[in-house]
Order: sequence, then structure tokens, then C-alpha cells
Amino acid sequence: MDVWHEFLRLFTELDHVLFDLVRSYGAWTYGILAAIVFAETGLVVAPFLPGDSLLFAAGALCGVSDLNVVVLASLLFCAAVGGDLVNYHVGKAIGPRAFSGRFRLLKHEHLERTQTFFEKYGGKAIMLARFVPIVRTFMPFVAGVGAMRFRRFITFSVLGGALWVGLFVGAGYLFGNLPIVKHNFSKVILLIIAVSLLPIAIEWWRARSAAGAARRASAGETH
Repeated sequence: MDVWHEFLRLFTELDHVLFDLVRSYGAWTYGILAAIVFAETGLVVAPFLPGDSLLFAAGALCGVSDLNVVVLASLLFCAAVGGDLVNYHVGKAIGPRAFSGRFRLLKHEHLERTQTFFEKYGGKAIMLARFVPIVRTFMPFVAGVGAMRFRRFITFSVLGGALWVGLFVGAGYLFGNLPIVKHNFSKVILLIIAVSLLPIAIEWWRARSAAGAARRASAGETH
């Protein structure tokens, strides 16, 4: 129960969690935050970790603590790109057999959808995925499985990582300690999570609508 409670605090009391980290670990907080970002972007099994909200809260924390925003942003950027690199190479090493059905979370249709996503957006898919929870965890892995050229991958990974970290940490540093934000910090964090999940909800709705239309068309043909 205590573990579950502490996990929920990452989403409902993130500002207090970060303050506790600074009080308890001081400069080690840099490493702890970098490790969380690395895990979310580098480990396929950790898509549930906070990303956007953590960056925003960390930026806000820099405005009221001894943490240096430039140092923190630099470390988080390195962690984000480093996580992508690990994820990409693991996907490349495992290859398409990862989607053979042996792994419950890795379904072949995910590979097909991601390849379609690449065809539509090209390398920009790597950048866009940075701003979508869960997708940013799987995208580098699937890019490796699909044998996307490394130079192309790392270019967009670096650009996406810089934008992602820069925008959210910068926004937190500039606006996180405004009275209206500070007094409603938990609500702001939940709003960031909701907005970042919106693309997934839209895609789910589109897929469901398309599947429903296909079923209706198929039923019409049988009659």
C-alpha cells in the first residue's frame, strides 16, 4: 500500500515529492531525475513513468531551490537521448521477432502502425513521439526493429530531446512559481498529463471508428 501511495504521489503531489528529494539527497537529485527520464525513454517496460509533468515540475523546482536549471536541463537532455539510444539498439538487436507474439506488450500490429507512422511523418515521427506519453517509450524501440538508419534516427532524437526538455523545463522554470500555478500545482500537473495523453485518445477513437466502419461495410456486403 505504501509503495502504491508513493507511486500515486508522482502524479498528484509531484512538487512535494521533488522537494523531498532535494531535502534528502541534495545534488544527487540531478542523478535521480536523470535516471527517471532515462528509464522512461530507454526501457520498454517503463512507459508509466512521468515525463512531461516531471520536466515541468523539475524546472519549477530550480526556481526555488539550489538546483541549477542549465545543469539539470543538460543532464535530462543527455538522459533522454541516451535512453533513446539504448532503446533503439535493443530493438535492432532483437529485431522483428520481438513482435512474434511471445511478448504480450509487443504486438505485430504495433510494428505495422509505427511503420505507417514513419511513412506519413518520416524522421519527424521520432520528434513528435517525444511529446506523447507511452509512444515516446516505444518509438525508439520500434525504429530499431524497423532498421531505421542510425544517423537519421539520432539526428531527430537529439532535436526532439532538445525541444522536449527545453520546452517543459523552461516552462516550469518561467511559470511554475507564479502564484496561480503554484497554488494549483497538482491541477496543472494533471492538466499537463491530460493534454499529453490527448493524441493517444484521438488515435484510439479514430481506430475504433475505422474498425466500426469496416465492420458495417463488411456486414453490408454480406447482405
